Amino acid sequence: MSPDSGAEAELTLRYPDAETARAVAEAVSPDNYQAPEGMEVSVTRKKSEIDVRVRCPKGVGSLISTLDDLLSCLAAAEKALCGVS
Repeated sequence: MSPDSGAEAELTLRYPDAETARAVAEAVSPDNYQAPEGMEVSVTRKKSEIDVRVRCPKGVGSLISTLDDLLSCLAAAEKALCGVS
């Protein structure tokens, strides 16, 4: 990505088992998470890990806001799973 084309971030989250990772990944998948227009969000899972990649054409400030929202969604999904277990 060139310096004038925005910003991007990648997060890797590890969970105790594949089922937990699957449930969290489904909760924050692009189908369920409403990213701002022009934003690219991808969620992939490998066994008990989730990789989240966010690309933002509007720069770092917008990327940070989106990551904050996404992390809140992840925390809510994790908390919901703890309540169900």
